[in-house]
Amino acid sequence: MLTIQIDTFSIPFSSIAIFNKAHRGDIFIRALGITVLVILILAGAACAAPFAYVASLGVDTGTVFVIDTATDNLTAVVPVGGWPESVAVNSAGTKVYVATGFDPTVSIIDTATNTVSNTVNTGGSYPWGVAVNPAGTRVYVTNRYSVADNDSNNISVIDTATNSVTAMINIGISTVNVAITPDGEKIYAVNSRNNTTSVIDAATKKVTVTVPVGDHPSDIAVTPNGNKVYVTNTGSNDISVLNTETNTVTATVPVEDGPGDIAVTPDGTKVYVANWKSNNVSVIDATTNTVTATVPVGSYPRGIAVTPDGKKIYVTNAESDNVSVIDTDTNKVTATVNSGKYTINYPTGVAIGPFIDSNMTGQSTRVASNANEDTEAEEDNLPFEEKKAVELNNSKNNNSESDNGSSSSGNESSKKNSTPGFGLLSGLACLFGGWKFRKK
Repeated sequence: MLTIQIDTFSIPFSSIAIFNKAHRGDIFIRALGITVLVILILAGAACAAPFAYVASLGVDTGTVFVIDTATDNLTAVVPVGGWPESVAVNSAGTKVYVATGFDPTVSIIDTATNTVSNTVNTGGSYPWGVAVNPAGTRVYVTNRYSVADNDSNNISVIDTATNSVTAMINIGISTVNVAITPDGEKIYAVNSRNNTTSVIDAATKKVTVTVPVGDHPSDIAVTPNGNKVYVTNTGSNDISVLNTETNTVTATVPVEDGPGDIAVTPDGTKVYVANWKSNNVSVIDATTNTVTATVPVGSYPRGIAVTPDGKKIYVTNAESDNVSVIDTDTNKVTATVNSGKYTINYPTGVAIGPFIDSNMTGQSTRVASNANEDTEAEEDNLPFEEKKAVELNNSKNNNSESDNGSSSSGNESSKKNSTPGFGLLSGLACLFGGWKFRKK
């Protein structure tokens, strides 16, 4: 038997211990780096900036413009038809519902592809306002006043599972906009021609209370905690504040001339009101019910929405053909979004999706519509600001140039800006740092 002296291959035990310790440390660093990388990628995906969906008359047909709120760049152009007025996004961020105005339908946009996946006939005339319940199971669409059919003053209830109207809620004269409480139990609808707000039980679909508000109410918003409802009164230039427990007006806040759309920040501390006659936005302190700032924007501001983090307000300026972006910390306009080659012709409503994975492909194509909307019969039935919109639409359709068609081919690069690149880079930096540490 061959005998080998141990000391011939002797290695100090201290060296072995150091080697094992370094090896374990190397494994730990690599595992930690990979774990951090995965967490950052998932966090980046989950917290990717949402998109703003802007309804517009378009050029050839009604259009929804999709804006990346991280970069304030246009990422997609989605033809929807009709005259889009209001837009709403479900809580999952997967579907966008667009009330198409003179065309009595609601277009449903799939946010994964930015294409219209379905169209629902509302069963009433002139759909105007649209809202989705928190569960995403029901969509409520107001059908505006019509001389030809006075029974059309109602709300269509759409089942999102079947994309069909399952009920009609009879309201009052010219129900224009609708909002839902966070628990989904109450529906609030403003009636512009009889100066009231209807409170509806979502389960029974019956009006339980009718609340008198100001002159010509036009829009409505519910606070995130569901305690208060804000109603804009275009005719009396003020905001009615309703207590949802008592369904009574507890305060009236004077604002600038022509208040229209309204939005409440996610923390419920501020209320933003687009004043279409004054070309500005009023900022209301929700605690004191006083206007603390007035922000100049573009001409004829119509729609208004706030990002889920409460940092930005998006305002559609109908006659300026652009969108103003307001920083809520400074109450200053920090960006003005237009679509460059593809004109945002007369933007109206705007809605913003939640923070979700926004690495999606925005697909839309140019659609040439040979069907002109017959607006003359309805024009006499509209309030002043809506008549003005119709007149401007007719004028612009007669003068629009062919190269202003709806297309997203020139925006493929900008749609990638909202992907979670920051998380990925941070993870890679972590791995590199771990490798450098190991080398040392």
